[in-house]
Amino acid sequence: MPRTRHHRRLALAAAVGMLAAGVTTAATAQAAPRHTATAAAPSGLNGPYLYLGWGSPPKATDVMSATGTTQFTMAFMLSDGGCNPKWDGSRALTGGNDQSTINSIRSAGGDVTVSFGGWSGNKLGEKCSSASALAGAYQKVIDAYKLKSIDIDIEASEFENATVRQRVVDALKTVKQKNSGIKVYVTFGTTTSGPDSNGKDLVKRGATAGLDVDGWAVMPFDFGQGSIDMAGATKSAVDGLKNTVASAYGLSSDAAYRKVGFSSMNGKTDVAGETISLNNFKNMVSYAKSHHLARVSFWSLNRDRKCGSGTDGDACSGIDQGTYDFTKVLAGYNG
Repeated sequence: MPRTRHHRRLALAAAVGMLAAGVTTAATAQAAPRHTATAAAPSGLNGPYLYLGWGSPPKATDVMSATGTTQFTMAFMLSDGGCNPKWDGSRALTGGNDQSTINSIRSAGGDVTVSFGGWSGNKLGEKCSSASALAGAYQKVIDAYKLKSIDIDIEASEFENATVRQRVVDALKTVKQKNSGIKVYVTFGTTTSGPDSNGKDLVKRGATAGLDVDGWAVMPFDFGQGSIDMAGATKSAVDGLKNTVASAYGLSSDAAYRKVGFSSMNGKTDVAGETISLNNFKNMVSYAKSHHLARVSFWSLNRDRKCGSGTDGDACSGIDQGTYDFTKVLAGYNG
């Protein structure tokens, strides 16, 4: 089964710090009234990542009732070895648990953004040999679920290859042209000061191609610097992204902020000594509100609870928290 970079490193994180969370079982979340404004928010604005491949994923409709969230980012859509999309590269595009989960979310008044990519597994951007073929693979998923938004989580070799970066940009331009009103988000790693050379190149290629990305989003974690101010690091990373987007697209600072965002990680990250507390996340969301960021999310809903006996980093945050605390904060973000 393909794994994200988050899963691959979690064994180390668990050994170093997560067992300290103890054996207390997660408390039952108190039901909260739904935030009606969230339902009207742009598709993909505030959907936490839900991954059905591991980590005892929660029932989506229970999360909706407990938190007020109406959006989810479903991860990950990958290649089956060729230019054909499947969940995790192995589960059928339709007809399985992924589709039934999406159907239940929609029946309860919510909706989903499908995320393509992740850290590991076969990437469509690499397996599809041309931009037109890649656009066709994206379109197959859009049509299957009548999607209003997609997220391209471009990482690892897909992100590091200039030819593939251009292919993704060109394919997304086709997607935008063929799907009126669809929201397109592009998510990638970052330094504490903003995009690295690959990230800057990706944004510049998008601008040169005339690609109107609704939200360029960075993943401000796994910096490898130990215990640092993660809220401060997130703000500086997004500020750097804003500067990159403003320069590439010729936008004002305010307009550029409205075209960028971030996807954080809740609790202990994949790197020893690095932790994103609930207060950190609240601070990040307040910052997002002040700048009207295009997208705010976190990896992952599967982990949005404290650990019990037999802790595993893909199933809990490793910190003392209430069940779905991070999701409740995110549900209040309306741009």
